Amino acid sequence: MPAFNYIGRDANGSQVKGMIEAANSAQVAEQLSRQRIIPISIEGAKYSTKGSSSQNIDIGDLLGLNQVTLDDLIVFCRQMYALVKSGVPILRAINGMAESSTSVKLKSALSEISTQLEGGYPLSTALHQHPKLFSPLFISLVHVGENTGKLDDAFLKLASYFEREQETRKRIKAALRYPSFVLIAIVAAMVILNIFVIPTFANMFTKLGADLPWATKMLIGSSNFFLDYWPHMLIVSICGIFSLRYYLKTPKGMFIWDKRKLKLPVVGGVVERSILSRFSHSFSIILRAGVPMTTGLTLVADAVDNTYMRKKIMTMRSNIESGESLLRSASSSTLFTPLVLQMIAVGEETGRVDELLEEVGDYYEREVDYELSTLTARIEPIMIAIVAGMVLVLALGIFTPMWDMMSAFKG
Repeated sequence: MPAFNYIGRDANGSQVKGMIEAANSAQVAEQLSRQRIIPISIEGAKYSTKGSSSQNIDIGDLLGLNQVTLDDLIVFCRQMYALVKSGVPILRAINGMAESSTSVKLKSALSEISTQLEGGYPLSTALHQHPKLFSPLFISLVHVGENTGKLDDAFLKLASYFEREQETRKRIKAALRYPSFVLIAIVAAMVILNIFVIPTFANMFTKLGADLPWATKMLIGSSNFFLDYWPHMLIVSICGIFSLRYYLKTPKGMFIWDKRKLKLPVVGGVVERSILSRFSHSFSIILRAGVPMTTGLTLVADAVDNTYMRKKIMTMRSNIESGESLLRSASSSTLFTPLVLQMIAVGEETGRVDELLEEVGDYYEREVDYELSTLTARIEPIMIAIVAGMVLVLALGIFTPMWDMMSAFKG
């Protein structure tokens, strides 16, 4: 997407300048008007070689070796909060963070940000040049903090937000660890059985010339297919994985997957409540920072990291722009339960929407905690049923003909 340099006047009449990525200059003017900035000039920006190098694809990115983790962002926000609150100038703070950062990707980005700060750009504009590292929500809060003189509060809010997000991810990973190990063990067992165990019994049954039951024939057939075509299966599996990953990166594929995973058995509810918790907390932070509601919804839509939910939230924004209240737009989105809608209604009536949204986020977090605490108990019967089915097929396929042969020998 092309970038544009702008110069404008804020609500206080002070001159501001920066860079915005948009499809055309009209969209730049629209974004500036939402930020209460009157544009004076808008010109197409030319990225420097150094600035554009961050857009190039490198091996580290492809292999996931240079990723900036939530831990890195939490440390960055916490340290920036401490430095800014202590009165350290932004440029000196960024230079210090660039020297002490353990992340190669973040260190490189902070070095480029330092160069842009020396060139007179505000911090939010410099951060905007690295959209893969800093989300629109991150940049917006920093921008608001710069304009209100509360940059330290902005970094503190961001640190709390990332810590909450990290804790939720850890709980979900911990709950899914047991079923993941069970599934891996089942796949490994199937491979070992098809390669080593079933062929041995198949040779024995063939030499004896016994009449084999259907279960045994099915096991032998699957083993022969696996032994004869395993190179083809491996190639098809690898191609299928890469094709699926490519499809899921397309807008259509990403939208379909984001919608489907909310309806997955057992785990779909956990994912949905986790996204709604993230939406509520981030929207509360945005409103508390003084960002207009429609602009806040646009920023939060990018923060939820789900294209299906993003579409729902953008529909809410369109409804609010058409004159509907937050309650009616939230109700028509079908995202929230009646209890949550009541809390939103109270927030609108009392003028405390940000506080009530914080309560909504805490409510969804408690729901996620409960779902995760019972997730293993709900998945265990499914795992037991799968293992029992495997044992049953093996028992029927291997031991039934052996019992028939022993009965024939005794007869």
